[in-house]
Amino acid sequence: MEEPSGKAADEVYAAVVDWIVEGRLKPGDTLNEMALADSFGLSRTPVREALQRLTLEGLTERGARRAFHVRRLEPLELGDLFEAMGEIEALCARLSAQRMSPLERARLSALVDEGQAAAEADDTIAYTGINARFHLALFEGAHNASLREIALSLRMRTMPYRDAQFRQTERLSSSQTEHRRIVDAVMTEDPEAAFAAMRAHMTATSLNITRMLEAVGS
Repeated sequence: MEEPSGKAADEVYAAVVDWIVEGRLKPGDTLNEMALADSFGLSRTPVREALQRLTLEGLTERGARRAFHVRRLEPLELGDLFEAMGEIEALCARLSAQRMSPLERARLSALVDEGQAAAEADDTIAYTGINARFHLALFEGAHNASLREIALSLRMRTMPYRDAQFRQTERLSSSQTEHRRIVDAVMTEDPEAAFAAMRAHMTATSLNITRMLEAVGS
């Protein structure tokens, strides 16, 4: 018997997000409703619900013949998103430097140590996951629910591009160095240094993604 529609849609949604994060789905790829329904053993209804949710969150869009595609952002739009994200994440870093508990700071420090090990091993898959947890820890550490919601929304919209950069193993090392600067500022409770370090990190990320897209003719 097929799962209830809501639960089934959640399953499809989570799987598609994972595929985008892992790079198995790239901007511009088509998401075929029937093929997805067959692969999950579901009707098209929960699949369509999941794809509509992804579209509302800016990860997919409808193109020709109303087919769903992984959304491909134009350079100007992507630049605007990263500019906004840079400011929001920098603010989260500033507040984390002021508000994180000792336990939260210890966990953040442990995450950057995990990132160091993954970067030294050129383990792009592990580093991608650690990177997501690192930024989430700063969203949480700001202790501001509204900022956290905005940051997560912006992260979701830019996720395919942010995570794609780590297929270039040289980016692991530079990203890790940038993370270490942010953590040093948070650990010493220096909010302005944390703000500046995160803003610089997001600027470097944006520039790296721009170069990556230019290299593939996007």
